[in-house]
Amino acid sequence: MNDAALKPVTLPRPLALALLRDMVRIRRFEERCADLYGQLKIRGFLHLYIGEEAVAVGAMHALAPDDAVVATYREHGHALARGVSANAIMAEMYGKREGCCRGRGGSMHLFDASRRLYGGNAIVGGGLPLGVGLALADAMTKRPRVTAVFFGEGAVAEGVFHESLNLAALWKLPVAFFCENNFYAMGTALARSESQTDLCAKAAAFNVPTAKADGMDVVAVHEAAREAVARVRAGDGPIFVEFQTYRYRAHSMFDPDLYRDKAELQEWMKKDPLVTFAPRLAKGVAEQLEREVATEVETAVAFAEGGKPEPPGELTWRVYQREVR
Repeated sequence: MNDAALKPVTLPRPLALALLRDMVRIRRFEERCADLYGQLKIRGFLHLYIGEEAVAVGAMHALAPDDAVVATYREHGHALARGVSANAIMAEMYGKREGCCRGRGGSMHLFDASRRLYGGNAIVGGGLPLGVGLALADAMTKRPRVTAVFFGEGAVAEGVFHESLNLAALWKLPVAFFCENNFYAMGTALARSESQTDLCAKAAAFNVPTAKADGMDVVAVHEAAREAVARVRAGDGPIFVEFQTYRYRAHSMFDPDLYRDKAELQEWMKKDPLVTFAPRLAKGVAEQLEREVATEVETAVAFAEGGKPEPPGELTWRVYQREVR
């Protein structure tokens, strides 16, 4: 077992339990989605978050309800941690109208304005300028809010990363750039695609303060995110935080996963954020949470199974015109 499992938990107990609960919820939800994909109940692309749960959970619990969140196509965990119901997410995965986007977005485009979750964005790096725009709107209207933008290290190679950090720094915008570095992007190792593998150095080039945290330790993530969010909210401008993490599954369900060594995967699995965190809490806590989560996930599956597809007559709703409902 990793040394992280031996560290004492210094967080308030209710928060520590909430962190563990959300990580378990994400893990079991994603595993069930993989099963359903194999049964052809979920179609299209499916990008699982298994292994990276500590990042979304630790960071999301550092945000206020009125803060904005922008995520990538691997965003089921972010949506769950943000408070979007498992029912609405699973129905969306099924393409049912009871889903959070009425079944129109699917796995890669979860969205819930009531939770200020602005995607789910399928384009690599596509969420970065959206986050800058949201932060600019808050700055112009003097709203004391923070925008958190989650993206992978693959997005750092996109031009929009540099444009977004440059404008955020230039205008001193209230945005936290949270990089989920799982080292392989879609399927290419960081060292094979980037001449500069120090991601913080790239952000620092735009005079953006940077920090790094162990993305496999939910407490380390939460503490780093909380400090970053506090600095942004205080008016210090943007910040970049790199969370080093690892996905246990392939990039997507179509990916044969031939680009990494199995021994490397086994080493990272020793740092599993659930396995290392649960023993730091009271004995029996994890077992109780597992039972509660199993019920929640199966309820979500039943909800999605009982949902209805969007009627063909409504497919143009909010596409060509805004209709009053």
